[in-house]
Amino acid sequence: MADPSSYRPKPGEIPDTPGVYRFRDEHRRVIYVGKAKSLRQRLANYFQDLASLHPRTRTMVTTAASVEWTVVSTEVEALQLEYSWIKEFDPRFNVKYRDDKSYPYLAVTMNEEFPRVQVMRGQKRKGVRYFGPYGHAWAIRDTVDLLLRVFPVRTCSAGVFKNAARTGRPCLLGYIGKCSAPCVGRVSADEHRDLAEDFCDFMAGRTGTYIRRLEQQMTDAAEEMEYERAARLRDDIGALKKAMEKSAVVLADATDADLIAVAEDELEAAVQIFHVRGGRVRGQRGWVTDKVEEISTGALVEHALQQLYGEEKGDSVPKEVLVPALPDPVEPVQEWLAERRGSGVSLRIPQRGDKKALMETVQRNALQALGLHKTKRASDLTTRSRALEEIAEALDLDSAPLRIECYDISHLQGDDVVASMVVFEDGLQRKSEYRRFQIKGFAGQDDVRSMHEVISRRFRRYLAEKEKTGEWVDDLPEEGTPENGLKDDDGRPKKFAYPPQLVVVDGGQPQVAAAKKALDELGIDDIAVCGLAKRLEEVWLPDDDDPVVLPRTSEGLYLLQRVRDEAHRFAITYQRTKRAQRFRSSPLDDVPGLGDTRKQALLKHFGSLKKLRSATIDQICEVPGIGRKTAETIAVALAQAAPAAPAVNTATGEIMEEEEPGTTGSGGEPVTAGAPDERRGQET
Repeated sequence: MADPSSYRPKPGEIPDTPGVYRFRDEHRRVIYVGKAKSLRQRLANYFQDLASLHPRTRTMVTTAASVEWTVVSTEVEALQLEYSWIKEFDPRFNVKYRDDKSYPYLAVTMNEEFPRVQVMRGQKRKGVRYFGPYGHAWAIRDTVDLLLRVFPVRTCSAGVFKNAARTGRPCLLGYIGKCSAPCVGRVSADEHRDLAEDFCDFMAGRTGTYIRRLEQQMTDAAEEMEYERAARLRDDIGALKKAMEKSAVVLADATDADLIAVAEDELEAAVQIFHVRGGRVRGQRGWVTDKVEEISTGALVEHALQQLYGEEKGDSVPKEVLVPALPDPVEPVQEWLAERRGSGVSLRIPQRGDKKALMETVQRNALQALGLHKTKRASDLTTRSRALEEIAEALDLDSAPLRIECYDISHLQGDDVVASMVVFEDGLQRKSEYRRFQIKGFAGQDDVRSMHEVISRRFRRYLAEKEKTGEWVDDLPEEGTPENGLKDDDGRPKKFAYPPQLVVVDGGQPQVAAAKKALDELGIDDIAVCGLAKRLEEVWLPDDDDPVVLPRTSEGLYLLQRVRDEAHRFAITYQRTKRAQRFRSSPLDDVPGLGDTRKQALLKHFGSLKKLRSATIDQICEVPGIGRKTAETIAVALAQAAPAAPAVNTATGEIMEEEEPGTTGSGGEPVTAGAPDERRGQET
């Protein structure tokens, strides 16, 4: 525990200007990022008598070993830089709202030639229109099912779309009138895009004009005695109104606004957001955070706004944001929101009327979310604490292993040998710390030797990090250069700098012995090692002939199983990715400077690698973007590559004489030569 006075800046060193500051720990990792209108006044608050500080602020300043700052010209710049650094460094003491789920959005891929309506989660993509978020994916599908009657937009995947275009037969939705079937040319690309635009307009809240237009068309059809067309329009109007009824009008005048409510106690805070578009609630989401320092409601709102709109631009930021308390000062935040939107944004507290009533509803949701979170967390904390204590007792550790790392080896009959490292901190997954390894030291299948290599490489990087921070000054072992080199020590949490208290390997005595040997060779003797064997779920320790058997009802055994299974899942996923990449390989991959676009152009022009191999240099030059020098390089690479075995359509077993790896078969699936039968393989 550090004494804050040991790194307190000298009087007069800190400028009295706006800026952003960072606290670092003894390993130079950034643990807290903050901004201030006056750096001098703000930082002075951290170096008071420890007894007068908030308990969590006291923990932060005693964990830190240094403080540094960056001066900016305006408070808006400070706000932007603070957001960027929090996102980059992931400081452990900053307020970080945790989504309790990955919220689904209704997305329309306007960046494609034939836009597709689908459910999307995660990172937003450029050129895609998003609506939501929704509480459940089924709510999106129910809405889309109603609207497809009126807006028959494509919903199929790229594979289904291409297969329909190849066969000339649309899918079921095309036959029942819920897709305009652009795949078979029933509508042109422009006509289909107009349908997608109408769909987006309706979802954006511009519903009244469209329904009135359909009602007028229905009336005109009835007057012209086109009763069947009038009946279809009547049913379309009914479907649209039913979809609208799913989200009742909550604000008049087709208001676009986001309402943010905060429920908090001394330790935690819950945030609830209602997204209102066109006067209707179009989405809802919630976050929970630990309060790592004494923080006001306005500051919690400011952090929520940063997380909510930090990656958004344009109409994704509404004209009006209603909050329970305003940040102090509010002007920089409003200016920042206006920059994100491209026009003015009103940030205010609702005082009366429908907006205040709706804010009370959002506040009740926040209170309920905080209560539910506390109930779950109380149980979860108790269970995780008991699990860690049981592991410590069973393995005879001095303290509970707060950081556990687990390693697993995966391969398919000795090919594509890879390894995984997963991390659990305080019994919870730490996915940002996961790492993957390719086995480089030898070829073939040897799980014990692979485990030794992986443990050596991981902890050699740990020792390298300690040397860089001055914690360890002896010479490093020569063998095993770390992957990708070592980056400058800038506090980013993307390193092997954190040592675990416990290393778990997937396997029995041989794997445990290999891991222990690797640590001994590096001179590391303060990290415990154990192995969890699959067959009887036995826990093996180094140099012990008999395993430790934990009760089947033990929370400690359950946690070790979760860690082991997660490592296995992560390794299998990587191994399958590597295998798929190998099967999709082509002689064209070895041609320097030949990217995916030109490779696809070559295959499209000639139809297959076999025909490309027999082409002359002049014929290759006919492909757009291929010059003579590149054509000569391609011809040499294909001549040197051994002819592939006859490719087989994996769906039918048919030998495709004109196809080679890197092209597609008649079913639109990749065709591979000599691919092993996965059902006979065993993934380890």
